[in-house]
Amino acid sequence: MPVTTSVPSRRPIAFQGAPGAYSDLAARHAFPDMETLPCTQFEDAFAAVRDGKAALGMIPIENSVAGRVADIHHLMPDSGLHIIGEHFEPVHHHLLALPGATLATIKTVRSHVHALGQTRKFQREHGLTPVVAADTAGAAAELAKSGDLTVAAIASELSGRIYGLQSLAQNIEDAAHNTTRFLVMSPSERRAPRGAPTVTTFVFNVRNVPAALYKALGGFATNGINMTKLESYMVGGQFTATQFYADVEAHPDDRPLKLALEELEFFSTEVKILGVYPAAPERATKG
Repeated sequence: MPVTTSVPSRRPIAFQGAPGAYSDLAARHAFPDMETLPCTQFEDAFAAVRDGKAALGMIPIENSVAGRVADIHHLMPDSGLHIIGEHFEPVHHHLLALPGATLATIKTVRSHVHALGQTRKFQREHGLTPVVAADTAGAAAELAKSGDLTVAAIASELSGRIYGLQSLAQNIEDAAHNTTRFLVMSPSERRAPRGAPTVTTFVFNVRNVPAALYKALGGFATNGINMTKLESYMVGGQFTATQFYADVEAHPDDRPLKLALEELEFFSTEVKILGVYPAAPERATKG
């Protein structure tokens, strides 16, 4: 379902990966009227939005099978961008091959390590040898140039269309619930209005005192705030310095979350809100 956020369409939406990547597919589904801009690294995608080359960024934050996407939690707080929306994209892996290839000719399959891990059952059933590639769409692009009928790529249906490959099998993922959650990043803050289902994302660093985290989170429990995500990671290479990333289903202008954040700030050295955005309709079905 397209993200219901009014955005300028004259500039593209940036994503990390090659054309045809699942991030590309998510951007096209969420913003069908916008062009997409492939970027080599996540830093490049953030920079494209920050520098005005792109209007928005479509950034994966977590997958229901593989877990959180590495590096994003480190990059977002200092990116200078704001989260203005979320998008849930079902992951449907396709076995892509050159025209003329068949399941009988395929011996090797190349893809990103996560895509290979998410399709193990299919690989075993067909006796395929997995080979790790940098990414799914890149594997499809390389296959298109190879001319090798014994090699296939696991990637999106969009990759097949872009690179002229045929899909020998579709929906080959092991888990039917395989879904990636994306965040829509903007150079300007656009807070969701009160009154509708809202997600607030923030990072914080607790004080280095006993039971600080327990006390810092107490306000969310006492004020009835549903925290759907809480993750920790080191900052600055110090084992004693930990930053926490959190999602809550509430609006900071509503009294319950306002009180909870006040208590959090009392026990923290820093609290930074990264975005206040509409909850995607799919969120209600993912809990």
